[in-house]
Amino acid sequence: MSFIELKNITKTFNGVAVLKNLNVEIEEGNVLGILGRSGCGKSVLINMLRGGTKEYKPDSGQMIFNIAICNKCSHVEPPSKVGGETCKCGGGELKAKTVDFWNSDRKDFAEIRKRIAIMLQRNFALYERETVIENVLRAMEEGEYEDNLYKALDLLDMVQMSHRITHVARDLSGGGEKQRVVLARQMAKEPMLFLADEPTGTLDPQTAEYLHQTLINGVKNKGITMVITSHWPEVMNKLADQVIWLDNGEIIEKGHSNEVVEHFLETVPLPKKVDEVEYGGPVIDVKDAKKHYYSIERGGVIKAVDGVDLNINKNEIFGIVGLSGSGKTTLSRMLIGLTEPSSGEIKVKLGDEWIDMTKPGPLGRGRVIPYIGLLHQEYSLYPYRSVLENLTDSISLELPAEFAKMKAIHTLNAVGFDNEYSNTILNKEPNELSGGERHRVAIAQVLIKEPNIIILDEPTGTMDPITRVQVTDSILKAREELEQSFIIISHDMDFVIDVCDRTALMRGGKILKIGDPKDIVKELTPEEEEKMLN
Repeated sequence: MSFIELKNITKTFNGVAVLKNLNVEIEEGNVLGILGRSGCGKSVLINMLRGGTKEYKPDSGQMIFNIAICNKCSHVEPPSKVGGETCKCGGGELKAKTVDFWNSDRKDFAEIRKRIAIMLQRNFALYERETVIENVLRAMEEGEYEDNLYKALDLLDMVQMSHRITHVARDLSGGGEKQRVVLARQMAKEPMLFLADEPTGTLDPQTAEYLHQTLINGVKNKGITMVITSHWPEVMNKLADQVIWLDNGEIIEKGHSNEVVEHFLETVPLPKKVDEVEYGGPVIDVKDAKKHYYSIERGGVIKAVDGVDLNINKNEIFGIVGLSGSGKTTLSRMLIGLTEPSSGEIKVKLGDEWIDMTKPGPLGRGRVIPYIGLLHQEYSLYPYRSVLENLTDSISLELPAEFAKMKAIHTLNAVGFDNEYSNTILNKEPNELSGGERHRVAIAQVLIKEPNIIILDEPTGTMDPITRVQVTDSILKAREELEQSFIIISHDMDFVIDVCDRTALMRGGKILKIGDPKDIVKELTPEEEEKMLN
């Protein structure tokens, strides 16, 4: 008997079908991978399996859980426990029961939901003001404090966060460290079903690889049933026993991971090749720029940026790459006036005039800032405003209603949405979109103001392979049509090779070399190769 059975599941949002007549069986202890491009229905299906808010209840069909349930306390276990050990309450017997999850009584629904753990993309779900160890202890059932403490320490050791147990959660890094604590918290619940929705989408390749291995050791190898979505096909090959390929809410193919992944990759287009590009003159000029500061915690003067010389041309796509702490983010913030340099010159050209970015106020860098677009890695959209409002009113872009709609659709086209789909999402709020769709709308929010210079910080973080190519093409298209200059900060060296004309490799606050991205690869250390090449 299967653990979970999806029978003819259909779901619509605002009249648009997002899941269409799905039929899937999930065996106990197996890992089901859900593969597909952004907007295919992956996240909706994950939230439906989780028993999320009422809006995720199927319109039709059944989600069947075959479980073992205690006849005394109603505690729930997977079906292999039927007739086995007595329940934790000490006197109950675990008996077989079939539950139509979304149509069951409230008690059965709640008991099953308690045994489901989930990791969501870009949602770290931590108590920010509490320590790492307190966060894990909070996730545990009531019990002896000392026993729970040892369990929490074991879990943090498993995710290699033992060295951070007394750190406050808000002070952890936004990628790997917080995700590892989230994983420890979810494992502390001792789930019978583990759901992971793009858990490593924003991480560098090495950190993602580590978290994948932790999922194998902590979830898969312990026989816990898991469902995982990912835009990285190699994740499907590594973790999943079976894979379903979703496209436009329908199952295109299901089967062994290797076969399905191979067929999916055949549909991924190659980035368009760029003809010879004509550049204008320099628009950014940096001479001997430095940013030094004193850190008690790190024991002295930190040279975040240490004597950088740089120029970037009009119509150029320029990459800045390097390991965490190399200085690339600090340099980018200095270029746009968000961080004051300790010394040196930073100038940006506006019209025929060079503006000194070290001088504050409306006569200094304030003149240039409106013409610079910036997309942070941890971008945010206005959650209760529609996509159209996010692209216009919310960013003070005041346009006549019909022209605003036309411009929004044109910009959404540039980031990979076709006309028909652009029209369907204009009135949706961000929480109705997939993670990859939100990411593309955030890029559109930057492009729609037609800035002269655009800085994109890790622009491919949550994107599936097809969307990644679309964004590559959209950047090239924007450069061609609007003569914009781009600065790309990325750990994805493959993306940098596809999109950038020149690239600067940073190490220890200095620029080691500037050149063709393919030549920069030859300068990488083994550690840099491991973290920056997929």
